[in-house]
Amino acid sequence: MVCRTLFAAFLLLLGSSAVAQEAPRHSLFIAGPTFTGILDEEGKEIWNAGRPGARDGCVLANGNVLICWTDEVRELTREKRATVFHYSLSKDNQELGTVQRLADGKTLITELGAKPVLLEVEPDGTVSRRVPLQPETDNAHMQTRMARKLANGNYLVPHLLAFKVKEYDPSGKVVREFTTDREELGGRAAENWPFTAIRLDNGNTLVNLTHGNKTVEFDAQGQIVWKASNDDVPGKPFDDPCGAQRLPNGNTVIASYHAPEQEGVIKIFELTPAREIVWKYTGPHRAHELQVLTTNGKPIEGRPLR
Repeated sequence: MVCRTLFAAFLLLLGSSAVAQEAPRHSLFIAGPTFTGILDEEGKEIWNAGRPGARDGCVLANGNVLICWTDEVRELTREKRATVFHYSLSKDNQELGTVQRLADGKTLITELGAKPVLLEVEPDGTVSRRVPLQPETDNAHMQTRMARKLANGNYLVPHLLAFKVKEYDPSGKVVREFTTDREELGGRAAENWPFTAIRLDNGNTLVNLTHGNKTVEFDAQGQIVWKASNDDVPGKPFDDPCGAQRLPNGNTVIASYHAPEQEGVIKIFELTPAREIVWKYTGPHRAHELQVLTTNGKPIEGRPLR
Protein backbone atom coordinates (compact mmCIF):
# COMPACT_ATOMS: atom_id res chain seq x y z
CA MET A 1 0.00 0.00 0.00
CA VAL A 2 2.86 2.36 0.86
CA CYS A 3 4.54 1.66 -2.52
CA ARG A 4 1.30 2.32 -4.39
CA THR A 5 0.84 5.60 -2.51
CA LEU A 6 4.39 6.69 -3.26
CA PHE A 7 3.99 5.71 -6.94
CA ALA A 8 0.74 7.70 -7.18
CA ALA A 9 2.45 10.70 -5.60
CA PHE A 10 5.29 10.33 -8.10
CA LEU A 11 2.84 10.30 -11.04
CA LEU A 12 1.09 13.36 -9.64
CA LEU A 13 4.40 15.17 -9.29
CA LEU A 14 5.42 14.13 -12.80
CA GLY A 15 2.16 15.42 -14.20
CA SER A 16 2.49 18.74 -12.39
CA SER A 17 6.04 19.11 -13.69
CA ALA A 18 4.89 18.41 -17.25
CA VAL A 19 2.22 21.11 -16.98
CA ALA A 20 4.69 23.58 -15.48
CA GLN A 21 7.17 22.88 -18.28
CA GLU A 22 4.69 23.00 -21.15
CA ALA A 23 6.49 24.20 -24.26
CA PRO A 24 5.47 27.74 -25.22
CA ARG A 25 3.29 28.37 -28.26
CA HIS A 26 2.84 31.95 -29.42
CA SER A 27 0.41 33.76 -31.65
CA LEU A 28 1.87 36.94 -33.04
CA PHE A 29 1.56 39.91 -35.32
CA ILE A 30 4.22 40.14 -38.04
CA ALA A 31 5.18 43.18 -40.09
CA GLY A 32 7.22 41.60 -42.84
CA PRO A 33 8.24 41.70 -46.50
CA THR A 34 5.95 38.93 -47.76
CA PHE A 35 3.24 38.91 -45.10
CA THR A 36 1.80 41.48 -42.72
CA GLY A 37 -0.82 40.08 -40.39
CA ILE A 38 -1.48 37.67 -37.54
CA LEU A 39 -0.39 34.05 -37.07
CA ASP A 40 -2.07 31.72 -34.58
CA GLU A 41 -0.16 29.53 -32.13
CA GLU A 42 0.23 26.85 -34.81
CA GLY A 43 1.80 29.33 -37.22
CA LYS A 44 -1.26 29.57 -39.45
CA GLU A 45 -2.37 32.86 -41.01
CA ILE A 46 -5.58 34.07 -39.36
CA TRP A 47 -5.59 37.71 -40.47
CA ASN A 48 -3.94 39.45 -43.40
CA ALA A 49 -3.52 43.21 -43.75
CA GLY A 50 -3.91 42.90 -47.50
CA ARG A 51 -0.56 44.47 -48.20
CA PRO A 52 2.91 43.05 -47.41
CA GLY A 53 6.10 45.02 -46.88
CA ALA A 54 5.26 46.68 -43.54
CA ARG A 55 8.03 48.15 -41.37
CA ASP A 56 6.34 48.37 -37.97
CA GLY A 57 3.00 47.77 -36.32
CA CYS A 58 1.00 46.15 -33.55
CA VAL A 59 -2.43 44.97 -32.49
CA LEU A 60 -4.04 47.67 -30.35
CA ALA A 61 -6.08 47.17 -27.18
CA ASN A 62 -9.26 47.82 -29.18
CA GLY A 63 -8.43 44.90 -31.48
CA ASN A 64 -7.54 47.07 -34.48
CA VAL A 65 -4.15 46.75 -36.15
CA LEU A 66 -1.82 49.74 -36.51
CA ILE A 67 0.66 49.36 -39.39
CA CYS A 68 3.48 51.43 -40.87
CA TRP A 69 4.52 50.96 -44.50
CA THR A 70 7.20 53.06 -46.20
CA ASP A 71 4.66 55.57 -47.52
CA GLU A 72 1.72 55.49 -45.09
CA VAL A 73 0.39 54.48 -41.69
CA ARG A 74 -3.04 52.95 -41.27
CA GLU A 75 -5.12 51.68 -38.36
CA LEU A 76 -7.33 48.89 -39.73
CA THR A 77 -10.28 47.08 -38.23
CA ARG A 78 -9.93 43.30 -38.07
CA GLU A 79 -13.29 42.41 -39.56
CA LYS A 80 -13.44 44.49 -42.73
CA ARG A 81 -9.97 46.11 -42.86
CA ALA A 82 -11.68 49.49 -42.67
CA THR A 83 -9.30 52.43 -42.16
CA VAL A 84 -9.95 54.40 -38.96
CA PHE A 85 -6.64 56.33 -38.90
CA HIS A 86 -4.42 57.33 -41.79
CA TYR A 87 -1.21 59.31 -42.28
CA SER A 88 0.75 59.72 -45.54
CA LEU A 89 4.45 60.45 -45.95
CA SER A 90 5.11 64.18 -46.39
CA LYS A 91 6.78 65.60 -49.50
CA ASP A 92 9.77 66.67 -47.37
CA ASN A 93 11.00 63.12 -46.77
CA GLN A 94 11.53 59.73 -48.41
CA GLU A 95 10.10 57.04 -46.16
CA LEU A 96 8.40 56.17 -42.89
CA GLY A 97 9.89 53.83 -40.31
CA THR A 98 8.05 53.82 -36.98
CA VAL A 99 4.54 53.69 -35.63
CA GLN A 100 3.50 53.65 -31.96
CA ARG A 101 0.11 54.43 -30.46
CA LEU A 102 0.65 56.66 -27.45
CA ALA A 103 -1.27 56.65 -24.17
CA ASP A 104 -3.01 59.94 -25.02
CA GLY A 105 -4.38 58.56 -28.29
CA LYS A 106 -1.83 60.25 -30.53
CA THR A 107 0.38 58.24 -32.88
CA LEU A 108 4.18 58.45 -33.02
CA ILE A 109 5.55 58.24 -36.57
CA THR A 110 9.12 58.59 -37.86
CA GLU A 111 9.85 60.26 -41.19
CA LEU A 112 13.27 59.70 -42.78
CA GLY A 113 14.99 61.75 -45.45
CA ALA A 114 16.18 65.34 -45.84
CA LYS A 115 14.35 66.36 -42.66
CA PRO A 116 14.38 63.34 -40.33
CA VAL A 117 11.80 63.88 -37.62
CA LEU A 118 9.58 62.25 -35.01
CA LEU A 119 5.94 63.23 -35.39
CA GLU A 120 3.11 63.03 -32.90
CA VAL A 121 -0.07 62.83 -34.96
CA GLU A 122 -3.60 63.50 -33.72
CA PRO A 123 -6.43 61.03 -34.44
CA ASP A 124 -7.62 63.31 -37.27
CA GLY A 125 -4.19 63.07 -38.98
CA THR A 126 -2.87 66.51 -38.05
CA VAL A 127 0.66 66.82 -36.67
CA SER A 128 0.79 68.33 -33.18
CA ARG A 129 4.50 67.85 -32.38
CA ARG A 130 7.72 67.60 -34.38
CA VAL A 131 10.97 66.43 -32.81
CA PRO A 132 13.97 66.84 -35.15
CA LEU A 133 16.41 63.93 -35.22
CA GLN A 134 20.20 63.80 -35.47
CA PRO A 135 20.98 60.56 -37.35
CA GLU A 136 24.48 61.66 -38.54
CA THR A 137 23.83 60.41 -42.09
CA ASP A 138 21.96 61.54 -45.22
CA ASN A 139 21.16 57.93 -46.12
CA ALA A 140 17.42 58.06 -45.45
CA HIS A 141 16.93 54.30 -45.30
CA MET A 142 19.64 53.94 -42.67
CA GLN A 143 18.85 56.93 -40.47
CA THR A 144 16.73 55.17 -37.86
CA ARG A 145 14.24 52.40 -37.25
CA MET A 146 12.12 51.51 -34.17
CA ALA A 147 11.81 54.75 -32.25
CA ARG A 148 9.58 54.68 -29.17
CA LYS A 149 8.24 57.31 -26.78
CA LEU A 150 9.15 56.64 -23.15
CA ALA A 151 7.08 56.99 -20.00
CA ASN A 152 9.17 60.03 -19.00
CA GLY A 153 8.12 61.88 -22.17
CA ASN A 154 11.45 61.41 -23.96
CA TYR A 155 12.05 59.35 -27.11
CA LEU A 156 14.36 56.36 -27.58
CA VAL A 157 15.77 56.32 -31.12
CA PRO A 158 18.27 53.84 -32.64
CA HIS A 159 20.53 55.39 -35.31
CA LEU A 160 22.08 52.62 -37.37
CA LEU A 161 25.06 54.25 -39.13
CA ALA A 162 25.81 56.48 -36.14
CA PHE A 163 26.24 53.31 -34.02
CA LYS A 164 24.20 54.99 -31.30
CA VAL A 165 20.90 54.73 -29.49
CA LYS A 166 19.95 58.29 -28.56
CA GLU A 167 17.41 59.47 -26.04
CA TYR A 168 15.85 62.78 -27.08
CA ASP A 169 13.81 65.16 -24.97
CA PRO A 170 10.71 66.76 -26.55
CA SER A 171 12.77 69.72 -27.80
CA GLY A 172 15.06 67.43 -29.81
CA LYS A 173 18.00 67.64 -27.41
CA VAL A 174 19.96 64.40 -26.93
CA VAL A 175 20.05 63.69 -23.21
CA ARG A 176 21.63 60.22 -23.25
CA GLU A 177 23.45 57.92 -25.69
CA PHE A 178 24.37 54.24 -25.83
CA THR A 179 27.17 53.45 -28.27
CA THR A 180 27.28 50.12 -30.11
CA ASP A 181 30.67 50.32 -31.87
CA ARG A 182 32.65 49.73 -28.67
CA GLU A 183 35.55 47.29 -28.75
CA GLU A 184 33.92 44.78 -26.41
CA LEU A 185 31.28 44.25 -29.12
CA GLY A 186 33.81 43.98 -31.96
CA GLY A 187 34.21 47.66 -32.87
CA ARG A 188 32.84 49.26 -36.03
CA ALA A 189 34.05 46.35 -38.13
CA ALA A 190 31.33 44.20 -36.54
CA GLU A 191 28.65 46.51 -38.02
CA ASN A 192 26.62 46.58 -34.81
CA TRP A 193 23.89 48.79 -36.25
CA PRO A 194 21.20 49.40 -33.60
CA PHE A 195 17.74 48.65 -34.98
CA THR A 196 15.33 48.04 -32.11
CA ALA A 197 15.73 49.78 -28.75
CA ILE A 198 13.39 48.94 -25.87
CA ARG A 199 13.41 50.61 -22.45
CA LEU A 200 12.68 47.86 -19.94
CA ASP A 201 10.76 48.24 -16.69
CA ASN A 202 14.00 47.95 -14.68
CA GLY A 203 15.47 50.96 -16.51
CA ASN A 204 17.76 48.92 -18.74
CA THR A 205 17.68 49.21 -22.53
CA LEU A 206 17.46 46.20 -24.82
CA VAL A 207 18.96 46.69 -28.30
CA ASN A 208 19.03 44.47 -31.39
CA LEU A 209 22.18 44.96 -33.49
CA THR A 210 21.37 43.99 -37.07
CA HIS A 211 24.53 43.23 -39.08
CA GLY A 212 26.34 42.50 -35.84
CA ASN A 213 23.92 39.61 -35.16
CA LYS A 214 23.65 40.40 -31.48
CA THR A 215 21.13 41.38 -28.84
CA VAL A 216 22.52 43.52 -26.03
CA GLU A 217 21.08 44.84 -22.78
CA PHE A 218 22.54 48.04 -21.31
CA ASP A 219 22.03 49.32 -17.78
CA ALA A 220 21.17 52.96 -17.08
CA GLN A 221 24.87 53.87 -17.09
CA GLY A 222 25.41 52.31 -20.51
CA GLN A 223 27.24 49.22 -19.29
CA ILE A 224 26.50 45.90 -20.97
CA VAL A 225 24.76 43.59 -18.50
CA TRP A 226 23.61 40.88 -20.93
CA LYS A 227 24.21 39.94 -24.54
CA ALA A 228 23.59 37.05 -26.88
CA SER A 229 24.91 36.20 -30.33
CA ASN A 230 25.58 33.23 -32.58
CA ASP A 231 28.64 32.54 -30.42
CA ASP A 232 26.29 31.75 -27.53
CA VAL A 233 23.38 29.97 -29.19
CA PRO A 234 23.53 26.67 -31.14
CA GLY A 235 22.32 26.74 -34.73
CA LYS A 236 23.28 30.37 -35.40
CA PRO A 237 19.69 31.74 -35.24
CA PHE A 238 20.79 35.40 -35.36
CA ASP A 239 20.50 36.55 -38.97
CA ASP A 240 19.99 40.33 -39.06
CA PRO A 241 17.97 40.64 -35.83
CA CYS A 242 15.44 43.44 -36.37
CA GLY A 243 12.24 43.30 -34.30
CA ALA A 244 12.23 42.19 -30.68
CA GLN A 245 10.02 41.91 -27.61
CA ARG A 246 10.85 41.27 -23.96
CA LEU A 247 8.22 38.96 -22.47
CA PRO A 248 6.91 39.16 -18.88
CA ASN A 249 8.83 35.96 -18.01
CA GLY A 250 12.13 37.69 -18.84
CA ASN A 251 12.68 35.90 -22.14
CA THR A 252 13.35 37.83 -25.34
CA VAL A 253 11.70 37.16 -28.69
CA ILE A 254 13.93 38.06 -31.65
CA ALA A 255 13.23 38.28 -35.38
CA SER A 256 15.94 37.22 -37.84
CA TYR A 257 14.94 39.38 -40.80
CA HIS A 258 17.42 38.00 -43.34
CA ALA A 259 16.78 34.33 -42.63
CA PRO A 260 16.08 32.28 -45.79
CA GLU A 261 12.37 32.08 -46.52
CA GLN A 262 12.11 28.32 -46.90
CA GLU A 263 10.19 26.25 -44.36
CA GLY A 264 12.22 24.84 -41.50
CA VAL A 265 14.58 27.81 -41.08
CA ILE A 266 14.30 29.83 -37.86
CA LYS A 267 12.72 33.24 -38.58
CA ILE A 268 11.76 34.16 -35.00
CA PHE A 269 12.90 32.65 -31.72
CA GLU A 270 12.47 33.03 -27.96
CA LEU A 271 15.64 33.16 -25.90
CA THR A 272 15.94 32.75 -22.12
CA PRO A 273 18.36 34.84 -20.03
CA ALA A 274 20.56 31.71 -20.04
CA ARG A 275 20.58 31.93 -23.88
CA GLU A 276 18.48 28.83 -24.45
CA ILE A 277 15.98 28.71 -27.31
CA VAL A 278 12.60 27.61 -25.92
CA TRP A 279 10.40 28.47 -28.93
CA LYS A 280 10.94 29.13 -32.61
CA TYR A 281 8.91 29.98 -35.69
CA THR A 282 10.14 28.21 -38.81
CA GLY A 283 7.29 28.97 -41.20
CA PRO A 284 7.62 30.89 -44.47
CA HIS A 285 7.32 34.47 -43.23
CA ARG A 286 10.18 36.76 -42.21
CA ALA A 287 9.57 39.54 -39.68
CA HIS A 288 10.79 43.12 -39.72
CA GLU A 289 8.88 43.78 -36.49
CA LEU A 290 6.72 41.55 -34.33
CA GLN A 291 4.34 41.48 -31.39
CA VAL A 292 3.62 38.35 -29.37
CA LEU A 293 -0.12 38.30 -28.63
CA THR A 294 -0.79 35.08 -26.71
CA THR A 295 1.19 32.26 -25.15
CA ASN A 296 -0.47 28.85 -24.79
CA GLY A 297 -3.89 30.40 -25.25
CA LYS A 298 -3.43 33.21 -22.73
CA PRO A 299 -2.97 36.90 -23.65
CA ILE A 300 0.39 38.44 -22.80
CA GLU A 301 -0.01 40.13 -19.42
CA GLY A 302 1.16 43.62 -18.64
CA ARG A 303 2.62 46.21 -20.99
CA PRO A 304 4.20 44.58 -24.04
CA LEU A 305 7.83 45.70 -24.17
CA ARG A 306 8.53 46.21 -27.86
